[in-house]
Amino acid sequence: MAETAEAQAVIEAASPASMPMDNAFIIELVKQWRAQDTHGTWDGKSNETLLAPYLITKEQRREIPIIGDPDPETLWRLELFYNAVGLAIERRTGIMVKPMMKMSHEGFGQLFLAAGRLIVVNRYLRDIHRFGFESLEKLAADGTKWVEAGVEMIEKFPEVANYG
Repeated sequence: MAETAEAQAVIEAASPASMPMDNAFIIELVKQWRAQDTHGTWDGKSNETLLAPYLITKEQRREIPIIGDPDPETLWRLELFYNAVGLAIERRTGIMVKPMMKMSHEGFGQLFLAAGRLIVVNRYLRDIHRFGFESLEKLAADGTKWVEAGVEMIEKFPEVANYG
């Protein structure tokens, strides 16, 4: 009986839900990061190290002022995040997805992911200077949520997504 419980614990520990690095969205995000490295500077870095800037603990978030301007690094991470969402949608549906983002210098704006003439993701952005997640699991869950929303929209309106 104890062996069965231990075996079940091992199986649960190895499930994809507990291994965010095996998540399809995370794999796409890592590809986005690796594609930015034109000189091979990050070849020796692990995928977890590349994704570390997305991780912000509650204590770190408290230290970030409520009002602030996002730095270029944060905007770049945000752009890579939504590019990965778009590419993951594209891989699932076979339909090209284009990102469009308009941001003010204060960290407020809007992001669209469009497929054909269909807006598959429409997200209002605010407090971008505080963009981050508490864990890799939460990063994977949020990215997957947006991918699923985009795929669902394309499945609901395929003729609009395939237009043009």
